[in-house]
Parts: sequence; C-alpha cells; structure tokens
Amino acid sequence: MEQVTAFVNTVNGIVWGVPMLVMILGVGLFLSIGLKLMPILKLGTGFKLLWSGRGESGKDEKGEISPFNALMTSLSATIGTGNIAGVATAIFLGGPGALFWMWCTALVGMATKFAEAVLAVKFREKDGNGNHVGGPMYYIKNGLGSKWAWLGTAFAVLGSLAGFGIGNTVQTNSVADAMSSNFGVPNWVTGLVLMVLVGAVLMGGIKRIADVAGKLVPLMTLFYITAGLAVLVVYADQIPAAFQLIVHSAFNPVAAQGGFAGAAVWAAIRFGVARGVFSNEAGLGSAPIAHAAAQTNEPVKQGLVAMLGTFIDTIIVCSITGLAIIVSGAWTSGENGAALTSFAFSHALPMGNYIVAIALAVFAFTTILGWSFYSEKCMQYLFGDKVVKPFRLVWTLVVPIGAVSSLEFIWLLADTLNAMMAIPNLIALALLSPVVFALTREYFAKQKAQALEN
Repeated sequence: MEQVTAFVNTVNGIVWGVPMLVMILGVGLFLSIGLKLMPILKLGTGFKLLWSGRGESGKDEKGEISPFNALMTSLSATIGTGNIAGVATAIFLGGPGALFWMWCTALVGMATKFAEAVLAVKFREKDGNGNHVGGPMYYIKNGLGSKWAWLGTAFAVLGSLAGFGIGNTVQTNSVADAMSSNFGVPNWVTGLVLMVLVGAVLMGGIKRIADVAGKLVPLMTLFYITAGLAVLVVYADQIPAAFQLIVHSAFNPVAAQGGFAGAAVWAAIRFGVARGVFSNEAGLGSAPIAHAAAQTNEPVKQGLVAMLGTFIDTIIVCSITGLAIIVSGAWTSGENGAALTSFAFSHALPMGNYIVAIALAVFAFTTILGWSFYSEKCMQYLFGDKVVKPFRLVWTLVVPIGAVSSLEFIWLLADTLNAMMAIPNLIALALLSPVVFALTREYFAKQKAQALEN
C-alpha cells in the first residue's frame, strides 16, 4: 500500500504542477476575455433564467429535466465535502491565502462552466432509450471530429474512474468520519445506511436523481449558509482583519503559529486552485453531463444557468466556510478537514459541530447521486446502454467501502484523478471556443433585436 501511495503521490505532483494550474486558470481567463466578461456581467440574467426555468418546459423543448433541476443535479454533485472539508484542507495546507486563489479560480471558472454547458447542449445526442446524453466526450466527438475521438474516450475512461473517488468513496468517508466523531455512529453503519439510500434513488435514473436534488440541495444549502452567516455575525469584528489576512497571505508566506505549520505562497496557490476545482468542478467536464439533459433548445440559456453553479458553490458557500474558519481563529488549531470546520462552527454556535455534521451528510449524499449520473454516462459512452443497470449496482455496492477506508489515500487519489480528467476537457474547450463565442454573439444579438421589436 505504501508503494501505491508513493506512486499516486508522484503522479499527483506532476498533474497538479505548474502546467495544470496554468491550464485551468489560463483556459478560464481566455474564455472570460473572449466572452468579454459576460459571465460576471450577466450574473443577474442567469438568476432570472434559473427562476423562470423551475417548472417543466414546453413540449417543443428537447430534454428530460427542467433547467432548474439540471443546475440542482449539477450542484448536488458540486456542493459536497469540497465546501466543508475541502476548504478546510486548503486553509490547513496553504494558509488563509488559499481562499483568495479559490475565488480567482471561481471567477474565471464561471466562463469555463458557461462554455461547458453551451457545448454540452449544442453537441448532445440521444441514447437507445431516447434520452439526451452529452458532455465532453460528445462535444469532443461531434465538435472536433473523428480524429479527436480518442480524446473523448480518454475523458470517459478518466471520468468513470474519477467518479468512484471524488463522487463516491471520498463523500462516504467524510460522512462516516463526521457521524462517528459527532454522534458516535460506527463507520460501517453509516456506510450501509448510505448504500441503501443511494440504491433506492439510483434505480429511478436521472429524473429521480433530479427530483431529489431539486428538493434537497436548495434547502440544505440555505440551512448551511444561514448557520455560516450566524458564525460570521458572532465574529463580525474580525471580518475586516480576516479579509486583510486572506489577501496578504495570497502573496506572502505565512509563518507557523499555534497548530498551523506555516505555508509558502506556492502552497496557497496550489491548494487554493486544486480545492477550488475540486469544489466547483469548473474545467473538470462533469457538470455539462447534467446540463445536457436540460429541457432547452438554446445552448446559451443553459450556459447562463450553468455558470451559477460555480458562483453559488465557491463565491457563496466556500467563502462562508473559509471565513468562519479564519475569523474564529480555528485555522491555527491544528485541526484539518471537516473537523476544522466543525471546530470553527462549534466555537460560535451551540451544537455548531452537529450542524456541520448534518450538512456534510446531506451534501455528500446528494454528491454521490450526482456523480453516479456522471460516471454512468461515461460508462455508457464507452460500453453502450447495456452497462447502465450493472453500473448502478456496482456504484451502490462501493459506497460502504469508502466509509471504512483511509481518508488520506482517498483524497490523494481523488485529487489526482480530478486533474487527469480535466486535461482532455480543457483542451476541447480551448479548441471549441470559437463555437462558444459565435453562439453567444448570436444569442445576445437575437435578444437585442427582440427587445427593440417589443
């Protein structure tokens, strides 16, 4: 096991090196400039479209789930351990400055997520059951042509494997850890309960996943944000100093203090970007798989809804977690992961640790559901429709394994697969950017013309 860990560690150092960080931030920045900062400027438009896209669309709209539920399915996979344990790990390893680099990743990531969803809807197909399927493997195959088909296959292979890390075992592990430390529930019990719940939802396919996500995600996110804001109210006098510390630490090394071991600027950038991508998934190519099933005929409209996922996940939810950890002084406690977030909440709120444990359990549960759909579609792309039912069974059976496994190795493996999965997608986004820019120009020109007519 030590040799395997050492090997994965070596690969992780390569795939999360300077080239990968430049790729993630570079492609996002390139798309942001090409779109003339439209994702940031049209944030309000995105929220209006989200609100109007809550119900079923008209019969002429192609797709299986509403635009709202497509985003909720995407958010179900996005808002998870990354927002609670991931942010804490980034601060523990990279210092408060890691939060600044998470914000940077999110701001350019909005353009990345927009482009992913536009291409997913534009180049989607129908499977043997008449359901719409899409994502990087399809926009690579249909957008770049047969000579690039190998890149789409590479994404599907990595996506199907990555799901078992980032979307399954990592989530179960974090829940089991939180339930054990806060409620004394044995890890294997948590694993079995999650397995039964996941299996019950999964057998209903995307529509049932979307229905569950559409109800659970908004409620749980609101609950967690409210609790996080309560922590910030308690430490309101520390907020200005916290922002100053975050910005200063983003560009200057942080000395060791208390239980904090100290961090170089490179650590702040590396862990801020890595955990930012782990949390909001911009550039990974996972979210467009959900958005491809949305009931819409307009790729840009779904892109405007999709980019909200990055904003909600990182700019809102991750910021609240990170600020709570910093203003409470918990970041120097020596705690790490979900335990660090629990430490921060429990110091400000009665039963704060229980709030974090419940939020983590629900977020992780919905993440397992969302990622099951992503990995399933990757497997379906590789092996056809016949693989769907066996895959759902295997996915469900793997859930309890994460509950009783080593947290360090699982996080390391998930982090490594994340980066490898992003590479084919980022290449495709750069090559297909002219399509995104052209569709966006056409859409807004049409909107302008219609407004003048009215």
